[in-house]
Amino acid sequence: MPAVLIVVAPLDAGDHSHPGHPERPARVGAAMLGIEDLDLGSDLVVVEATPAPAERLVRVHTPAHLQRLQQFSAAGGGALDEDTYAGPTSWEDARMAAGAGLVAIKAATTYRAPVFVPARPPGHHAPADRAMGFCLLNNVAVAARALVDAGQRVLIVDWDVHHGNGTQDLFWDEPSVLYVSTHQWPCYPGTGSATEVGGPGARGTTVNIPLPPGATGDVLREAFERIVSPAVESFRPTWVLVSAGFDAHRDDPLAELSLSAGDFAELAAIVAGYAPEPGRLLVFLEGGYDIQALRSSVAAALGRLVGASGPAADEAPTSGGPGIEHVRAAADRRRAALDA
Repeated sequence: MPAVLIVVAPLDAGDHSHPGHPERPARVGAAMLGIEDLDLGSDLVVVEATPAPAERLVRVHTPAHLQRLQQFSAAGGGALDEDTYAGPTSWEDARMAAGAGLVAIKAATTYRAPVFVPARPPGHHAPADRAMGFCLLNNVAVAARALVDAGQRVLIVDWDVHHGNGTQDLFWDEPSVLYVSTHQWPCYPGTGSATEVGGPGARGTTVNIPLPPGATGDVLREAFERIVSPAVESFRPTWVLVSAGFDAHRDDPLAELSLSAGDFAELAAIVAGYAPEPGRLLVFLEGGYDIQALRSSVAAALGRLVGASGPAADEAPTSGGPGIEHVRAAADRRRAALDA
């Protein structure tokens, strides 16, 4: 019998969109279809998101950024940078996406079950003072900051194919947050060296594992065993938050890692093992731009968390790609940076 899965999302995907842009409302639809593929019946609980209140947003973002974004959206929007846009509803959609994580904390505590947050726009590229990389507000950071403010120790695992520069920046010198990122290198946004290990008040609480194009699932599993798990064991988190980008899938058009849906199932199992008890695991949708790959990867990852399977179960984990030597080098560079 599957365990309960909680999904916190707006009632629709929002109107935040731009013609031809890969970050589009259909992504939430694909994620929800992946959940439907698991056929959970009454073991699926869907909770409606609510907008993040201003007092939580200012714990992460500057008032000037929030004001600019709200005014820009109200004026009709446009291009915020060469990759990122806003439209007339984007401010409210972003507030809803950030608020979904806060609702997820309450839902996880109430139901003592894992929670998936398929909200958009995504968030992990957004630092305190600007929008970038398709991201307007940093959803996972808003939730993590609320937990830290409540006295918790938070692990953020970011397996998106792109480095979560915004999340790293926001918690660079925060000893109560351990930020872990596996990502393609070189790739947007150009950050995420293994030598980036945290600020003077939080040495060791940033863990970056840059990987080459073509890396397969066995490479990430080696990275978690060799580098991530020892760091997590030392940190001893009370909550685990996942920036679950599925754009490391081999079919994704925006990057060049070679993971399968089966690899995301394996990663989900590893990360779930870091949670100290049921109801302390939140999974946030970040990237993932091939609609079918996103659907199958969501089904595989969430299915592994609750003991259910769907059509994606047929996509086996991958192995044999380049990158094992990069993991070993990352471990060495991290150790040298910590010893310096």
